[in-house]
Amino acid sequence: MYISKRLSTVSSALITLGIITATASPTLVSAQIPQEITPSTTPSTTPSTTPSTTPSTTPSTTPTTSNFPDVAADYWAQPFIQALAARNVITGFPDGTYRPDQPVTRAEFAAMIQKAFNKSPVRQSTPGGFKDVPSTYWGATAITQAYESGFLSGYPGNVFRPNQQIPKVQAIVALTSGLGLTASGDASSSLGTYYTDASSIPNYAVNNVATATQDNLVVNYPNVSTLNPLAPLTRAEAAAHLYQALVKLGQVPPLANNVAAASYIVGRTTASAPTTSTDIVSVAASSNSFTILTSLLKTAGLADALQQPGPYTVFAPTDEAFSALPQQTLQQLQQPENRETLIKILRYHVVPGSLGADQLRAGNITTAEGLPLKVKVEGSNQIAVNNASVTQPNIQASNGVIHAVNRVLIPSNVSLKTQNGGGSGDGITPGRATRGVSSYIGVGGNIGLGGDSALSDGNFAVFSKIGLTRNFSVRPSAVIGDDPLILVPITFDLTQRGIGQGFSIAPYVGAGVAIETSDDADVGFLLSGGVDVPLSRRFTLTGSVNAAFLNETDVGLMLGVGYNF
Repeated sequence: MYISKRLSTVSSALITLGIITATASPTLVSAQIPQEITPSTTPSTTPSTTPSTTPSTTPSTTPTTSNFPDVAADYWAQPFIQALAARNVITGFPDGTYRPDQPVTRAEFAAMIQKAFNKSPVRQSTPGGFKDVPSTYWGATAITQAYESGFLSGYPGNVFRPNQQIPKVQAIVALTSGLGLTASGDASSSLGTYYTDASSIPNYAVNNVATATQDNLVVNYPNVSTLNPLAPLTRAEAAAHLYQALVKLGQVPPLANNVAAASYIVGRTTASAPTTSTDIVSVAASSNSFTILTSLLKTAGLADALQQPGPYTVFAPTDEAFSALPQQTLQQLQQPENRETLIKILRYHVVPGSLGADQLRAGNITTAEGLPLKVKVEGSNQIAVNNASVTQPNIQASNGVIHAVNRVLIPSNVSLKTQNGGGSGDGITPGRATRGVSSYIGVGGNIGLGGDSALSDGNFAVFSKIGLTRNFSVRPSAVIGDDPLILVPITFDLTQRGIGQGFSIAPYVGAGVAIETSDDADVGFLLSGGVDVPLSRRFTLTGSVNAAFLNETDVGLMLGVGYNF
């Protein structure tokens, strides 16, 4: 009779374990990552009048978003304006507009320069500064810095004329002078090949314009061959020229050649057109802003996959984004033993299908890793994914689209702690993550399925997971009843897989000991199996079936939520 009862209870345990396995297995099969995303194994003339020293309308000095109602998605300079607004180089007016076609004053251009560049002084201002720029003037500090760093100069009589509209050629001279750019060879002799109005360039500015042309700083709209050197610089043109200067410094990625705005960059319209592949990997590799991403794609074996027809949407971290990670973490991710973690991170940046900025909607989108990205959209220009901002949208590729982001996106099923202090290989490091799932401690409940110990009743439970190596964990737990039962299994942790709807599961199986704490304490063999479900970077849902072979075979189903550490 006892044997029959024992066999019946064991059968119940095995059936329950089988249900978990059967539930997990089809899910794992149905949630396969698309094959395409799996890694392979292998100054001008002096004006006649001087405006007042107090501008009538000035841009807001507080940071704003790049959601300007008067800068439509198809406006010619929208990519430049959005990128610089995201960096707070340019700001809008108090009413929320940008006024892209409004001329820029010398004071406003000085303020833009101050925010765009961090250059050391090369000269000193005269005591008291410019006569027409009092210390209380809104742009006094920016004007002083622009002068001392070599970008802008004053006029005879120690005046700056802050409210004077700055001519386009003067802005070009300011950028090349402040950045210390010089042309190679006699570039000035070729100006006629670029500009139909080259003869209108003032003599003092010829070499500067030649230098700016050679370095792709000049942007002409609507006719790329017409410079209009003496025309007032508009706020849209200011954004375009500043952006190109930052490209020259390697601080922002160049516009892709198939972005409409790129066709207005002098010298890039044909000479810079790619003659090779224009797939996502090739486009990223051609930019000096995605060198780390390109290298990691190759290390993970994902480069070939992202060169397939797709289409794909890639939220691509810039080199600055990767550099924000601890250096040791970045180095560890490139080690062979961490290839699986690297693949998870990179696939979390890829979304099947081609989604332009105008197609992104607030909410969750599922990545190739099977986990969700939370998209936030403000108006038509400001886009964020998780905690990262899109700094340059719509970099077109033949097999999809790239959106540059300013942070590396870390999926919930990955912990980077193990990349920082050892513990990423096969050595024993207590508390590390296993298969990308963090160690944790948590509380929950136990549902009794058979037997006569605390495990066989409905009781409160405390549990934990302590990662030991890449594949093994110890999972001490306690079922709190009249006679608490302590369970200490060692588990083999299986690879986690996405199951859609933004979740993934990580099955585990193991064995250990069960310790009964009653007066007639007993120690018995323990079988355990279950699944972990990462909910976020801080919490993990877990469920397990435990069978303890004590005086009787005691079986319980344990469910709870753990806090990751």
